[in-house]
Amino acid sequence: MRMIDRRRLLSVAASAAILVVVAPRTGSTQQLTRDDVFRDPDTPVLGNPNGDVTVVEFFDYQCPYCKKSHPDVKSVVAEDGNVRLIMKDWPVFGDASVFAAQAVLGANEIGVYEKAMDVLMATPASLSEEDVKRLLTSAGLDLGKIAAAVRQNDKKISNLLTRNYDQALAFNFGGTPSFVVGKTAYSGVLSKDQLRDLIKQARAA
Repeated sequence: MRMIDRRRLLSVAASAAILVVVAPRTGSTQQLTRDDVFRDPDTPVLGNPNGDVTVVEFFDYQCPYCKKSHPDVKSVVAEDGNVRLIMKDWPVFGDASVFAAQAVLGANEIGVYEKAMDVLMATPASLSEEDVKRLLTSAGLDLGKIAAAVRQNDKKISNLLTRNYDQALAFNFGGTPSFVVGKTAYSGVLSKDQLRDLIKQARAA
């Protein structure tokens, strides 16, 4: 999976309809549907799984902007009560990011996704593989079980990360964080008020 340079992050909003036809880098035509983005069966769902609006965030466990804004995203989702939150791993910061994404998706397979995700998102610093292991252990998680889950679900996790990567490129996102809310795609950090407004617009559409 090819990584991109974080410095390519788009820092301004870019509104666009959910893409129906996109042209991948191969030059071929690929169909990208709403279900691809909002209803991937292998992607963990936070917030209200039955919510009437879905917020998708493409993120990286080493992205300082993602980690700084994560409490705000969760707060808005919680206060609304009727929003599905999908955190799509897009590990653009290198091998440690891929390792972190694999570990947390492995944790999902044993029912501790949110706990694993939150402990990594709570640290402001960049991460090494050893940091990931230490933080997961400090949260009381069993690394042996997580590693076994990653091994047992290696193809599933790898394919999910590839789909996330392809979707991010299809939206022309330049880096993390990037969001899709309803019919709007947005690259860059969202304030709480901006996120509330996008949810309101999606609900009214």
